[in-house]
Amino acid sequence: MDRLLRFFLNQFIRRGSITFVTASGMAFTCGDGTGEPVRVRLTTKDVARQLLLDPEMSFGEAYTDGTMLVERGSVADVLAIILDQPDIMPRWAKLQWWLRYLVRNFQQFNPRGRSINNVSRHYDLDGRLYSLFLDADKQYSCAYFETPDMTLDDAQLAKKRHITAKILVERGHNVLDIGSGWGGLSLYLAEMTGANVTGITLSTEQLQVSKARAAENNMTRSTKFLLQDYRDIPGSFDRIVSVGMFEHVGVDHYDTFFKRCAELLEPDGIMLLHSIGRSEGPGITNPWIAKYIFPGGYIPALSEVLSAIEGAGLLVCDIEILRLHYAETLNAWRERFMARREEAVWLYDERFARMWEFYLAASEMSFRKQNLMNFQVQITKRQGTVPMTRDYIQCGEAKLRNLEQKQRPRFQIAGE
Repeated sequence: MDRLLRFFLNQFIRRGSITFVTASGMAFTCGDGTGEPVRVRLTTKDVARQLLLDPEMSFGEAYTDGTMLVERGSVADVLAIILDQPDIMPRWAKLQWWLRYLVRNFQQFNPRGRSINNVSRHYDLDGRLYSLFLDADKQYSCAYFETPDMTLDDAQLAKKRHITAKILVERGHNVLDIGSGWGGLSLYLAEMTGANVTGITLSTEQLQVSKARAAENNMTRSTKFLLQDYRDIPGSFDRIVSVGMFEHVGVDHYDTFFKRCAELLEPDGIMLLHSIGRSEGPGITNPWIAKYIFPGGYIPALSEVLSAIEGAGLLVCDIEILRLHYAETLNAWRERFMARREEAVWLYDERFARMWEFYLAASEMSFRKQNLMNFQVQITKRQGTVPMTRDYIQCGEAKLRNLEQKQRPRFQIAGE
């Protein structure tokens, strides 16, 4: 088994330098010797067998279970090598990829009940966990690094500012925030523009925090938060924004999502969709991520999204691709998490901490080494709703910066 594992890993790992030590003591090095070398120990014979049978699932499971130990470097260093190979996946795993692709619609079938359960499994974790690594506003999506040296908090504020400028929000506008998280963007929109904002989420944990924040900041009149599915929200809105939620919709529901948005959006309204995306075309969710982190989740290809927008009769006015912004965001999250890792162990246990460490490291390296990115798609119903050039975005951001300096700092998590 050890020799077989060595053969296949040498076929896959052709860049970098990674040494594997098997449970029987056999050691072999893969790669071309470039970069900082790393060393991994497999503590049981079963790990080698699982890596051959299902590498995409078993690699993360072995690290989570502690049957794969990183003896030199970190798990992020290991993943930086693994995810930087000429082939995106091991050749012997391609059959499994195709099998998973054939059943991806079933795995992403997210009716209302299943959507609630999927959200609960990730977002209803102990709120103290997210406080370990997110910014003060608990923005759990890609930040916007205007300069490389921006702090995470400043980059998340820049993200909210950038989105607000893009959708041209005015005082008195009714705004819908689909997937409002812990309420940070909704509160920012209401505070900075005078809009009336409705935020919807399927997470009871996030809903409680959002309502508490609105109450503490005397913003219950301008913001309201509901535990509601996007398919069931009533009314009409001048602006719709959705940040970091679309990854949970599922490919079979894209048409439903955009048709519902078309029904909710006023004729002269503007919508902005901010989502993780894949550059290489339709694919599948990594099986380890689907099982342990985001059940029912899927990162869409832009081609899959645009066809659904067109089918709903909506117009795409602007597309912005954010390259490496999420890699830097995840790097900041991972460093913060590792600095407070012992608290995560106290909240849950060592296995959970290893799982979360692997999740953050794998996500970062997927953006840094492979073809993941974020996109922001601006959508309207009519031509001429937004200006012909993009100058208005910078003007809007400058205006918001001035307002931010005049306002007292309200955007803190309730109770913290």
